[in-house]
Amino acid sequence: MKIAIGNDHAGTEYKLAIIGLLKSMGIEVINHGTDGSDSVDYADFVHPVAIEVEEGNADLGIIICGSGNGVSMTANKHQKIRAALCWTIEIVKLAKEHNDANILSLPARFISLPQALEMVKTFLNTSFEGGRHERRIEKIPCN
Repeated sequence: MKIAIGNDHAGTEYKLAIIGLLKSMGIEVINHGTDGSDSVDYADFVHPVAIEVEEGNADLGIIICGSGNGVSMTANKHQKIRAALCWTIEIVKLAKEHNDANILSLPARFISLPQALEMVKTFLNTSFEGGRHERRIEKIPCN
């Protein structure tokens, strides 16, 4: 499995911990995020993650900023992306089961680091249910 990850300055600490978790699980990581704390524009780091997922170079993506909103909005501009802004494990589970989310958006200023790591594990270990949800997913992209 290969995961693309991107973040702005608010998400650097979380990204580094998530990369450590992913690597300990034997998952390859493509790091498009900043590694510093200087203010940056999240879109510069999120578009490359979305492109990696869209083009099949990464199986899934993880994006992180302070609220999770900016990165999620940016990623969801891409036609094949379903980025889910999640703040609980239950929402992560539903985002994968019902919405086939392919990018997890995390709000670093509103969740703890241990919670974020559990959310990543849930994201990776939950499958899309298909069925009635499939037709809904097909209606998401604008043509």
